[in-house]
Amino acid sequence: MPRSPAASRGRATRNDVAKLAGVSPAVVSYVVNGTKKVGAATEERVRDAVAKLGYRANPSARALRLGSTEMLGMVMPTAMNPYFAQLAHEVEVAAAKRGYMVLTFTSDSSVVAERDQLEQLAGRLVDGVFLCSTVSEPDLRSLDLAGIPIVLLNNSVTLPTRDSVGVDLLHGAHLAVEHLAEHGYTDIGMVAGVGDVGGDQQDARETGWLESLERLGLTPGAIVRGTFTPDGGYEAMRRLIRSRSVPRALFVGSDQMARGVLRAAHEAGLRVPEDVAVVSFDGSLDAAYSWPTLTSVAQPLSEMAEAAVDALVGPPHERLHLVVDAHLVLGRSCGC
Repeated sequence: MPRSPAASRGRATRNDVAKLAGVSPAVVSYVVNGTKKVGAATEERVRDAVAKLGYRANPSARALRLGSTEMLGMVMPTAMNPYFAQLAHEVEVAAAKRGYMVLTFTSDSSVVAERDQLEQLAGRLVDGVFLCSTVSEPDLRSLDLAGIPIVLLNNSVTLPTRDSVGVDLLHGAHLAVEHLAEHGYTDIGMVAGVGDVGGDQQDARETGWLESLERLGLTPGAIVRGTFTPDGGYEAMRRLIRSRSVPRALFVGSDQMARGVLRAAHEAGLRVPEDVAVVSFDGSLDAAYSWPTLTSVAQPLSEMAEAAVDALVGPPHERLHLVVDAHLVLGRSCGC
């Protein structure tokens, strides 16, 4: 098919499409942007002209016209962890309902990479940023200078000047330990995660584990620590096995760590839950497909995502510090 004069001389404009379709430039905008309903025959002519001319809307011009890029940014530690992958998906779904797209970066748990990615998002003039940081007080100067709002997501540590959305880690730990105690286990240890929000501070899951044991009148079982990864859980469990101090029950800091714990236990000939019962934290997809299936403290990711998106693109609001409750999802690893 021969190229039209407009296509031959360079990038086609909205006026070129309007002329070919026999409509006004405003009607072209209605069809391309979906902002107003037009007749079926008119829409077909416009779309046919768009296809013939190879027309592409100018996103910069649209952003200038609307005063919005209709784009949000998200920075998270990793996409390899199903928990963060699910959280990012829920954010995308919630944002799409409001007409926004999400540009996602992964920092590989690097503070330097996180800062660089926030600077990139500031340069793209996104309308807001969700940050799942690995530190309690991230460097947000680039976003502040650009006037871009931010929500600290997956963060239960309240910063007075920042919106934040997270889960009640203490409450979740209480659920896990109390459930194990209901099974009659009195020797309850922990495989704790390190490197999460809060830096060198004791993770709130560990605090909740200790609080629950004290309230129940139980002596804390052995505790080992590792990174929030399958390798971290695997190596931590191997240390417990080598020390011959494996408790009768374990609260594990994340589902990813629990996968490593299960593997180490299987390799050592320990049966779960017959020899060691396990409850983990997160409620990710992995929990349902581990063997045995993991009993896990699940985080309400959809609720968290909806609240975070509303904080960025919803109506004006007071400073948001939302901490939501987790809930227990039963599997077979605890003895249920």
